[in-house]
Amino acid sequence: MIETLSPKKDLEDLKADLREVQELLRRHRLVEGLVERQEMPKHDLVESLVHRQNVAELRAKLDSMHPADIAYVLESLPLEERLLVWNLVKAGRDGEILLEASDAVRETLVRSMDSQELVAAAEQLEADEIADLAPDLPDQVIHDVFQALPIEEREQLRAAMSYPEDAVGALMDFDVVSVREDTGIDTVTRYLRRFDSLPHHTDQIFVVDRGERLKGVLPLSKLIVSELEHSVAKVMVSDVVALQPRDKAQETAKAFERYDLVSAPVVDEQGKLVGRVTVDKVVDFIRSRSESELLTQAGLREQEDVFSSVWASVRNRWAWLAVNLVTAFIASRVIGVFEHSIEKLVALAALMPIVAGVGGNSGNQTITMIVRSIALGQVQKDHGKKLLAKELGVSLLNGLIWGGALGLIAFLLYRKVSLGLVMTAAMTLNLVLAATAGVLIPLTMMRLGRDPALGSSVLITAITDSGGFFIFLGLATLFLV
Repeated sequence: MIETLSPKKDLEDLKADLREVQELLRRHRLVEGLVERQEMPKHDLVESLVHRQNVAELRAKLDSMHPADIAYVLESLPLEERLLVWNLVKAGRDGEILLEASDAVRETLVRSMDSQELVAAAEQLEADEIADLAPDLPDQVIHDVFQALPIEEREQLRAAMSYPEDAVGALMDFDVVSVREDTGIDTVTRYLRRFDSLPHHTDQIFVVDRGERLKGVLPLSKLIVSELEHSVAKVMVSDVVALQPRDKAQETAKAFERYDLVSAPVVDEQGKLVGRVTVDKVVDFIRSRSESELLTQAGLREQEDVFSSVWASVRNRWAWLAVNLVTAFIASRVIGVFEHSIEKLVALAALMPIVAGVGGNSGNQTITMIVRSIALGQVQKDHGKKLLAKELGVSLLNGLIWGGALGLIAFLLYRKVSLGLVMTAAMTLNLVLAATAGVLIPLTMMRLGRDPALGSSVLITAITDSGGFFIFLGLATLFLV
């Protein structure tokens, strides 16, 4: 029987591994607790057969897991247990696990390591992987790693660290297989057999001339079925999606999706092959970008470790909470202006949250659609008028439909035709306000060169709350009180 093993498990398997590790940790704490109650010396604890057996079992479990799965377990454990597990991981896998861990958890792991451990962990990695890890490492560690690398890898690391994180150069790796265009297919096959294994995600071999300029690619699927006496130039594919290190990673992700790419060559301005981008790096970038957008929409400055200290979480969340406090105060003052109207007609207090709530939901729908379209490159700066006209039409129609329904309900509850008409008008006007803000906020952010998702949900809620209260209570004051 052939058993198929997946290097990265599905979520249920990961949860099962996590429960097993947590159970081993529970037994470990139980043994320590028993020893402490019996006031045994620490030496006796270390020498305890049961204790050593638990540690060995936990270490064996960790040794059998993929680095990405260990990273998931570490992210799911409180700090004390996380560091205990981290200390049991084989030293030879530290670098791989650090790469797989989230930024917030990686910081806690790096802080627990001394300089020698960090240098040893970085030396296990390729130049492009060290560049990914570099922002979280102390400057002295980076210097020591530079000194320990061969000259070629040192230059590769320097190049990789010179690109911004949203550029192709930051995703690029240097582990490429290339052949000359005048080489025979039989020579290429013999050359490939000399490798212990091809670089991961190798679906094509890059074809270059004597000056290392990219001429085309030789897909492995064509290599396998080609006649051995043919030359590479005869069977290679010349129509190639080639990238440059300064290209935007977001555009590269779209190209990978559009053309179903597994890998793509990266060339410099002279057309020389300098590296490649693989689909796993693109997927990681897309996931990271999506997580970042979700965080910025909620007003979080960065990814947060769920087991981080209270102070660390406060520092991450305070900025937009302060903005929210100011906007909430403004909304409360809007209500305060109309206190006399609310006192005369108590129904206003019961109905005004509905106007604000529906407006906020509508605004979030609009802003989510616009931010997504900007991320996909479908919206440009000069599209503002068309988008605004379309969203105003949608909001007017929704306002008349749902505002009319709400007005009818208000009439049935309070037997006032004028109250029902005010509800319909207020709902429609607030939806128009929500649509306007939902289009203008991300487009303005884009014009300013900022992330369109930055604090969008906080801002749209503030506008629709204050605006909704003002519109509804203002109309009520004019026509009802």
